[in-house]
Amino acid sequence: MILETIAEKYLWVLIVILALNLFQRKHLPRSQKKRIATLIIAVMAMVWQIFITIILTLKWPHWLAIPALLLTLALAIPFRHRILLFKFSCPECGAKLNSKTILNFDDSLCDNCWREAHPELFPEPEEVEEEVTLVEVPKTVEEIDWESWEPKEVAVLLYLFEDDKVLLIDKKTGFGKGKVSAPGGHIELEETATEAAIREFNEETTATVKEVDYKGTLEFQFRDGFSMRGYVFFAHAYEGTPTETEEARPFWCKVDELPFDKMWADDIHWFPLALEGTPFTGRFIFEDEEMLSYQIVTD
Repeated sequence: MILETIAEKYLWVLIVILALNLFQRKHLPRSQKKRIATLIIAVMAMVWQIFITIILTLKWPHWLAIPALLLTLALAIPFRHRILLFKFSCPECGAKLNSKTILNFDDSLCDNCWREAHPELFPEPEEVEEEVTLVEVPKTVEEIDWESWEPKEVAVLLYLFEDDKVLLIDKKTGFGKGKVSAPGGHIELEETATEAAIREFNEETTATVKEVDYKGTLEFQFRDGFSMRGYVFFAHAYEGTPTETEEARPFWCKVDELPFDKMWADDIHWFPLALEGTPFTGRFIFEDEEMLSYQIVTD
């Protein structure tokens, strides 16, 4: 009975492996070796499936599936160096790798080590006279024509709720490092805000959400010239277990006990509106991490 069940479900195993291979294609040339590895694994899976089919067709004893599996593994030995490429930690620094890196990138380097290994892809930005920028950027939201204002970057935030709790993160890298926030990040090319929110949530927590609700828009102008627009989303259902990653440490917090003293200064002004379901647009002027001015517009 067990062998019949394996035979029935085995097709789905092959479909998953081949789907992974197609996904790896998106990351060429960094995924060339791991694409070959998944193809070899798919072939080995098919070989064992053939053995199972023969055993069932000829009504041989089901225990023969075990030596058939061992024979299949023996056939894979000459290809072991091509298969055993999937590592769970960075070979350079030992950092835990996210699923995207484990499954796709041949070098298995974490983001930081990848940047260090390929400095030519990340040229140092040209130094800009801060004094010139500080004079040009207003200190109050009223001084900015927000209708014609355009951000330099666009990002998303996704808050996951469960009963009376909300999932927050301790930001470990990048913009907002050291702050308590929600999972989120930049919107990539040809990606919608909703798609970006779902992707970033998975990358920073390893858990997944499928449905999100848009709550409001945030617009930030920094005195050093940087500017950002952010879209806020809520979610109420998820799969998996939120787990610490290279980018963030997720933790649950009661909604009425949010650590606003550890969060960005703007959060306390718009988050209650988002909880109420009131559509809003928040506009803020920051100098470094200090909020100088703000305005909340509700629809």
